Amino acid sequence: MAKGKTKGKRKLITYVKDSLGNLNKKINNLKEGFFVNKAELIANVAEKTGFTKKDAERAINAMMDSVKEELVKGGKVQLVGFGTFEVRNRKERTGRNPRNPKEEIAIPASKAPVFKAGKSLKEAVN
Repeated sequence: MAKGKTKGKRKLITYVKDSLGNLNKKINNLKEGFFVNKAELIANVAEKTGFTKKDAERAINAMMDSVKEELVKGGKVQLVGFGTFEVRNRKERTGRNPRNPKEEIAIPASKAPVFKAGKSLKEAVN
């Protein structure tokens, strides 16, 4: 068999395997409840903006870092129409020890990052 034909067949087999792999991923996402991981989000942003994947990744990382930095300072980030990121203080409370449900334990006060969806995001989802 000629070299060119073998190489073409390998490319075709690789393409079919990749396509089946992507199809399996999509089927699994539908079974489990759809979610998007960071790599898929980066690819989506790159496609919509025309950025390279590397530039899209830098933009997403910069956005996440900016939100994190603001929350660490105690501020909040409001994206009109999308939602608001903020930190809420949780009071100290008592709870039950999972290993011994009869025993009460003190759960210390903490801070929790929260996201509250904006009006247009809520409307889009509903």
